[in-house]
This record gives sequence, structure tokens and C-alpha cells, in this order.
Amino acid sequence: MSASSAFNEEKMGSSSVGEAEYAYDPVSGKIFSSDYNRHDDLKEMLDSNKDSLKLEAMKRIVAMIARGKNASDLFPAVVKNVACKNIEVKKLVYVYLVRYAEEQQDLALLSISTFQRGLKDPNQLIRASALRVLSSIRVTIIVPIMMLAIKEAASDMSPYVRKTAAHAIPKLYSLDPEQKDQLIEVIEKLLADKTTLVAGSVVMAFEEVCPERIDLIHKNYRKLCNLLIDVEEWGQVVIINMLTRYARTQFLNPNLNESLLEDGGSGDKTFYGSDEDEDDDEKENKEKAEAAALAKRKPYVMDPDHRLLLRNTKPLLQSRNAAVVMAVAQLYFHLAPKAEVGVIAKALVRLLRSHSEVQFVVLQNVATMTIRRRGMFEPYLKSFYIRSTDPTLIKILKLEVLTNLANETNISTILREFQTYIKSMDKDFVAATIQAIGRCATNIGEVRDTCLNGLVQLLSNRDELVVAESVVVIKKLLQMQPEKHSDIIKHMAKLTDNIQVPMARASILWLIGEYCEHVPKIAPDVLRKMAKSFTYEEDIVKLQILNLAAKLYLTNSKQTKLLTQYVLNLAKYDQNYDIRDRARFIRQLIVPTEKSGALSKYAKKLFLALKPAPVLESPFKDRDHFQLGSLSHLLNAKAGGYQELPDWPEAAPDPSVRNVEVKESVPEWTKCSSREKRKEKKVEKPFYSDSEGESGPTESADSETNSASASDSASDSEQSRSSSESEESDEGSESEEEKENKNKKKVVKKAVKESESEQSSEEENRKLEKKIKQQEKDSETVSDDEESDSESSQSTSEDSESEAEVKKKAPVSRTPPKPVKKEKKEMSLLDLDDFEPATSPQVTPISTLLSNSLVTDLEGLSLSDSVLAPSTITPSGTLKSYELLHRITGEGLSVEYCFGRQPFSPDANMVAVQLQFTNNSTSETKNLHMKDVKLQSGMRVKEFPEIELLPAGDTASAVMGIDFCDSTQAANLQLCTSTRKFFVSIQPPVGELMRPVFLTENEFKREQGQLMGMNELTEKLILDAKYRNEHAIVQRVTTAAHLSRVPCGSDNECSPSVPPPDHPAHRFAGRTVTSGSLVLVTVATGEEGVAQLTVNCEKMVIGTMLVKDILLALTQ
Repeated sequence: MSASSAFNEEKMGSSSVGEAEYAYDPVSGKIFSSDYNRHDDLKEMLDSNKDSLKLEAMKRIVAMIARGKNASDLFPAVVKNVACKNIEVKKLVYVYLVRYAEEQQDLALLSISTFQRGLKDPNQLIRASALRVLSSIRVTIIVPIMMLAIKEAASDMSPYVRKTAAHAIPKLYSLDPEQKDQLIEVIEKLLADKTTLVAGSVVMAFEEVCPERIDLIHKNYRKLCNLLIDVEEWGQVVIINMLTRYARTQFLNPNLNESLLEDGGSGDKTFYGSDEDEDDDEKENKEKAEAAALAKRKPYVMDPDHRLLLRNTKPLLQSRNAAVVMAVAQLYFHLAPKAEVGVIAKALVRLLRSHSEVQFVVLQNVATMTIRRRGMFEPYLKSFYIRSTDPTLIKILKLEVLTNLANETNISTILREFQTYIKSMDKDFVAATIQAIGRCATNIGEVRDTCLNGLVQLLSNRDELVVAESVVVIKKLLQMQPEKHSDIIKHMAKLTDNIQVPMARASILWLIGEYCEHVPKIAPDVLRKMAKSFTYEEDIVKLQILNLAAKLYLTNSKQTKLLTQYVLNLAKYDQNYDIRDRARFIRQLIVPTEKSGALSKYAKKLFLALKPAPVLESPFKDRDHFQLGSLSHLLNAKAGGYQELPDWPEAAPDPSVRNVEVKESVPEWTKCSSREKRKEKKVEKPFYSDSEGESGPTESADSETNSASASDSASDSEQSRSSSESEESDEGSESEEEKENKNKKKVVKKAVKESESEQSSEEENRKLEKKIKQQEKDSETVSDDEESDSESSQSTSEDSESEAEVKKKAPVSRTPPKPVKKEKKEMSLLDLDDFEPATSPQVTPISTLLSNSLVTDLEGLSLSDSVLAPSTITPSGTLKSYELLHRITGEGLSVEYCFGRQPFSPDANMVAVQLQFTNNSTSETKNLHMKDVKLQSGMRVKEFPEIELLPAGDTASAVMGIDFCDSTQAANLQLCTSTRKFFVSIQPPVGELMRPVFLTENEFKREQGQLMGMNELTEKLILDAKYRNEHAIVQRVTTAAHLSRVPCGSDNECSPSVPPPDHPAHRFAGRTVTSGSLVLVTVATGEEGVAQLTVNCEKMVIGTMLVKDILLALTQ
């Protein structure tokens, strides 16, 4: 029996639900209906007394459900086994019931008492499954039973059962919304749960039931931030999205001052209006009001809880789950200060190596980000190049990103890419590429003519679609400068015989009609041809023929009067009512009669009015009002259940609502140990090696406690060093620290301590303990071990760590002989969250005794170099000054600036700019200071200290730092006095964006070998007779670029007995200030002044510009 029915089931597995199955019986040779005995073998097995048969039957039934087959007719046989004592059978029965309880509600209700008994089962899986089945029965009668079960499960000892209770809450809420108040109480209870298993599920229930009750999150905010790293991936996504909305309601906008300045700097103008409409008095009043508002605003200091959220989500950028990375990216984009958002770019680019579905979502979000924060993705431009294997949707999105990233420095590279894409076989992609070229030409005026010429060449392409799309884009570009391009209009007029795509034909006719005065001979002939084929044209083309006829009638009625009347008569009887209406309208307007009204006088103004050039904008321009990563952002329409991202508050809400009282029962020593572990954790490798650390005034709140503990550790280390017995000194220092901690705990708020103690995760602590044990094994003596342990547990600052390193190596000596190497070693160990790691191994010495030229040459010095060659000293030429503010524009105040080529001590990633202020007026100038306005994405500025008073005829100087992000784009700033504001811009030459680095000749050649191919640029030149000697070449190159001379490497070349070669190669090395990319320059001289200049650089744009500057310096 069982074999026969199994055969039938296998044969008829694909038949639709509800139909009678028919099978062929090999014995009888007849066709019969099998409905009456369907699944009989399974029913028999379920009715048997053997648990093994029941288990086998349930496995087969669950497998059927997994394959999508209907097993609902087995419900009565399965539900009988809900009281089975075998746990394995019971679990599978519950799996089945969860699937079919909603469909077979009456039968499920019969077993409700069994489910209630299951809620008391000692096995946590059975309790959870019983609750899951109970919440799946969608009958309002059992709502009180469900509510009681959820309340009990919320207090269950097992976190798995509590998690299931959190999942049941939204189900009950959708069944009976009136239970909301009781459910909120359960949610509040579960939010206080400290288990990672429950956190994600309860936040999901919170989002479904009461997302507006933000007050429930206050007390649990810090706990959720600290648990985040250990929650399962989908829980992380839900929590991060919820905390994004929470942060937008509780913290101030970290970019508020920047956005205010931007708004003040670029006032919106009316489309057709002009600036003359506004009176000067009104303008001055507005400026004064803006200045007063900015003056009143306090300097921004980031809330410690805001910083806690950013710090604890940052490691999740390395998650293997794309949804988690995307959630963290949108959180940083919506919440982080502008200088810190760049950290997400690398993680998002990594996701582009994933499946096409993931790529599609990521690229949608990147396209939106690149409109507001373009500089963030500029270093990863090549990651958005299109592969032939990409689907069309991905190609078009990558095109969008490339177009958004285009600027003056990289446009040549991007246009070369576009040129290749046009040859693709994918026609939709080719059309999108041509549109992208048009947008680049619109946005970047310098390449407009180049793009236009390239598009005109495409008009001779064999593919009609390419030609048609080119015509449409050319039409838009010609509207910007029509008088310069009459030849192109004539060329396009000839295409009307060949192009058949309606949109392209319509665009050509519109161009000829709009600029008919530029082609007076061709336009009438085009109208004659179009009149012949009028009846066969598409509607869009017919409308443009009518427009062309009307415009020519008004400008050249002698030649086109009869043609116009003929076209209007044809249109009068057209099938399309739009064309008929247009014909009547035009006839009354251009052919005045007694009946025609006053409008006919203005026909020329109506038809031949100057029309504004179209603005080719990205379709992603206005999408950022949706939360990134959401379905609404993807669809560009509000989806069901979408919650708007709240606006930033005007004033900061009370931060004390997030304070949680610490229970007194917690032992004192546990807090100390967790604090020590947290400090030890900071000795790990930095999260990202690039210049992505958090910086600026926002960290002041975080660094207070660290600095206090650092001073304690320094004093403790001094005590332990001076004592004769290491063990006693360590015990003493530890006891002193415990006493100090106890005293501090009375003064400092308990809530802050709680949040700090939970910062480090358990997993990282375990790893750290292993690392410390390994260090202990490697130590030589027990006393050294104890000293190193005390040092590592108590020191957090850079100085105390350096002392610990010295103790390990040489306990007697107190001053390390080679500090450069020490600093190098410590830089790789530091992982302070608020510390910005250097991007290159070179260290800027702090000592002010060294001269500036020596400081620059000591950068990057490694201990392998025994002798510092004299040729490493950078020749200091006269510094070139640039005018920042003319005395006429500045009303007597003139400002000049130059690049001093000295390290900017507050921030090594900034270029030092020396400013010289001169007061040429008769009155004194007060409160001179600088403000950053309209900085490119990623740029940072460190303003000079305010000059309170500059007397008449006096001069003053100041130094400020600017991080140009390895770009020659100008930093637009605002120079303010007590009465006036002046908009100024500082644009660096490419040679000032680098700093010298010391390399030996062998190191230079090795690095040069790794920067070949596209990273190498070579130019030949002839040196002037005056500049053929070594001194002149070195002076010219180092004046053009801030580089260091590479000394000769071999003994033969450098020894005094052997003369130098006749035609040496002069080598120079440096690194870019921001990213630390190597820049290598070689000037190889030859016979009769012939020389070859070679530049090797990772950044192609910088290399190209540097070649031009050095060529100019050597040949002018």
C-alpha cells in the first residue's frame, strides 16, 4: 500500500492544489482517481504507536512543505500528535502547525490546551515552539490567552523563549491593535534585557508597535550601543536603523555651522530674475542678520553618547553581511561630521565585488551620496569602471556615479572611459553613456567643446540609435552657446534624410526653428522636405514641423508663407486632436485677421523668446530626503511602513535622560578590571590605515577621562621605576590607583562610568588576554613581566607606552638612543579611537630646537641609514607669494599667502599656509579671523588664532593649516573683520601638496619598479644652457615641488677619488600630504642638454600636473 501511494505521490507531485490526481495502475491497466487515498501511508504512520514511524512521517511531511507541496489535508492526523511525549516528534509537529494553523483555525483551537501545557514544558525549544504556534492562530477569541502567554514568556529564564515572545508581539498587535498599551509594557521589559539574542527582536517589535515612543530607548541607549557588536546580523540592521532615527531627535547636527555658512554664501536666485531686483539695503540687512546668528551660535561640541554610537558602529563596516555594512554607511552619512563620513567609502566599494543584486542597491546609495559628498569616492574612481559582464542596470548606475564624480582633474580619464563604452553592443548602455557625456559637458565648461566635437563625430555612426541619442544631447548643449556652433546645426540639418528615430528628428527640427537666423538658407529647405512627408511622420515630429513653420513665417515670410499655409492645412485634418488644436492656435496667432485678438501682436515674443538652457541634472539629486538603504529610497517613492527621518533639533535635548543608576551590589574590583581591559584593548591595530580617524573639537568630551587616567599611569610608572623592588612597587601603584578610582567614582556621574565600562566587547578582551600572555612568555625575567603588565594595564597615552617599551629593552637607560624607531613601533600598536593614525612610517619630530629644513629632511628616516648624506638637505629657494585679498577689494586690508613648506604641528595631514596681513587704511582693523565656507568634500581647515587688533599701516602674520585631500581645487574661505566679510580662495600648486621623504637609491629604484605602467609619465625636454649643471636642476625641481633629493647609493659614485659621471640622473622623492602616496621624480640628463623627465606616482592626476609644472620650471 505504502509503495503504491508513494509512487502516486511521486508521479503527481506537480499537480495543482484542489485538482483530482490521476495515476496509471500497472496491474489493472485502468485510470482511477487517487483523491480518496492520498497520503494514506503517512496517516497510518502518524496513527501508529511507534515514535520512530511518527518521526519518519513528520520528516517527510516537513520535507513536502519545504518543496512547496500542499500538506493541509494531513492537519487532523498531525494535530493529534501534538501531545506526543517524544520531543523530536513534538518539535516537527509544531513546525507543521505554525505553517497551517492560520488556515485550519477551528482544528487548531481544539488543541489550544495542549499548546498551553507546552508553554510550561521544561524544554526551552518546546516552550518557544508552543508560543510560536499560539501566536500563529489568527482568531480574536484567544487574544487574552496569547497576551498571557507573551507576558509569561517575557519573564522566561531562557533568552530563546524571550526572543520568541518579542517575535509574537507584532503578530498580536496586528490581530488586535487595542492591546497596544499592554504590549508596550512587555516591550519596555524586554528592552531592559541584557542578552544579545533578545536585543534585535525586541527592537523590531518596538519599530512595529510603537516607533513614536522614543522615551523607551533613553535608558537602554548605551546598552544597545555596546551590545551592537555581538547581536546577530539582522538584529544589527534593525537596531542601527532605529538608533539613526533616535540620534536625529536627541543630538545636534554636527555639520550645522558648515551648512549655515553654505546657505549664507549661496543665496537662491529666481530663474528668470536678476540680482538688481533686490535693494542694496535689504542685502546688507540680510548679511548682518546672518552674521549675528552665526556669532550667537556656540562652538559645536559632540555629545559623548553621539560619539559612542559612531565609535561602536564603525567596526561593523567590516561585517560580511552587506545589509549591516549598508546600515552603518547610512548611519554615518546621516549622523557623522563631514570629516568622518569618508570612512564608509572603502566598505561600500568592497560590496561592489558582491552579487549583482547587492551591487544594484549599493550603487543606488552611492549615486545619492556622490551628489553631496563627491570627494569621498574620488580615490576609488577605478572601482566604478564598467566591466563587460555587468548587467545593463549596473552599468547605467556606475555611469551615474562616474558622471557625479567628474571634475576638472579627472574628466580626461572619465571621457576616455566613455569613449570605450560607446563601442558596446548594449544599445541602452550606449544611449546612457551619450547622455552622461552631455551631463559632463554641461557641468564642466572646460570640456564642453571637446564633448560637442566628439558627439558630432558620432553623428556619422552606422548605428541609428547612437546617432539619435547624440542628436538629442547635442541639441541640449547647443542651447548654451548657439552662436558659436552654426556649422553643427547645418550638419544636423543634413541628417533629416537619414535619421528615422522620432525624438531625434524632432530635436533637429526644434534646433533649426529656434536658431533659424543662424541658418537662413537651410531652414526653408528643411521645411519644404518636412511638408512632403508630413502625413507619414510621428506626432512628436508633426508638432515640431508646425513650430518650425510658425517661426519661419515670422522671420522669413517671403519664402515660407505658402509652405506654412500648406502645413497648417494638412494639420487641420490630422487624426490627432493635439495636432489639430496646435494648427488652429498657430493660425490665429501668426496670420492676423479681424477676428484674432490682441495676442497676435505678440506672436514673435511668444515663439522667438529666449529660452533658458536645460539643466542636465542627476535623477538622484533629490533622493536624499529618503533614508539611505530604505525601500523608499530605492523606489524613489514612499513605501508602506516607511518612517521619515526626523529633522535635527534646534536645541539639544537633556542628555541626562540616558543616565542609568549603577546597582551598588556590583563589586568594585569588576569595574576596575573591565576598565583595565578597555585600556589594553586600545593597543590593537587601527581599524583603517588611511587617514580616517576621528578628529576635531568633537572629541574633547571623550578625551577628558582618558587624559586623567593617562596622568595617573605616568606617575605610577615613575614610582615603579624608581623603587628598588619591582613587586612591591607594582602592588603599591595598583593600590594607589584603586584608591584614586574610588575617590573619582564619588565625584564622577555613575552613568558615565557605566557607559565607559561596557565599551569593550567580550571577544576582543579574550583576544587581548591571549596577546598579553604571549608577551609574558617572551619576557626574560619575572620582574620584567610584572613591570610590563603594570605598564600595559595602566597606560593609555603615547608617552607612557614609549616608557614601557624602553623598560623592556634596556631597564637602566632612561632616554632611548633612537627615538624615531620607537615612535614607528608604537604607531602600529596604537588603536586609540580618538587618535588619527599616520598614513606613512615617517614621524614629525616635536623638538623646536631643530631647524625647519632639518626637520623636513629627518622625516621618514629609518635606522638602517647610518650616514645622512649632505645632498638630502632640501634647497630652500625664495617662497612665492600669492595675493589673497587686494587692498582695493579689502577696503585697505591686503592679504598675501605663501606655502612655508614647514610641517603643520597641530595636524600632519595639513599643508601650512603663511598669511601676511597689511593694513593700508587710516583706521585700525579689529577681530581678524577666518571661517571655512563651501569646502570640497573631505577638505578640512585649521584656522589661525584671531588677530584682535591690526593698527593702521601695520602688518601681521599668521599660519593656518588646510587639508586639500591631495587635490588642487581651491579652498573657498571667508575672511572676517569686526565689520566686513570677504570671500577668498586659496588654491595650492600641485608641488605644495607633498612633503619630502628620505629614500636611498636602492629604495627609490625598488619603489619605482612598483609604480610602472599607468603610474609612470615620461617627457623629453632640452635644458637651457644656464640650467644644465646639477645645482640648477636640483634648485629648479625643488622650487617647483616640495621634494627631497635622493643621494647616490653606490660607493664608487660617492667616493672622492672617483669623479662623478658626465650625465647623472637626479632623483627626488616625496609623499602626498594627505594620503601619503609616493611621488618619485627622475631627471636624466644627456648630450647637449637633452634630458628626460620621469614621474612615478600612484595618483595619476597629481603625476600629470606635476610633470607640467616641472617641465615649465626647467624650460622657462
